[in-house]
Amino acid sequence: MPIPQDPMILVSWLNTQLRDHYASLELLCEDLQLSQSDICQKLAALGYAYAPPHNRFE
Repeated sequence: MPIPQDPMILVSWLNTQLRDHYASLELLCEDLQLSQSDICQKLAALGYAYAPPHNRFE
């Protein structure tokens, strides 16, 4: 499954996936064969960080 390349759309898409389908970022990355560190680095450049207690990027 291709993921959005635009970082702002990616944040929205990831948060929707996490809310609706996955209990954690780790499970999402495992299932979709994505690099958790690459995603976190890409979004950190925009000021977003994964918040495990809320299961979302904030």
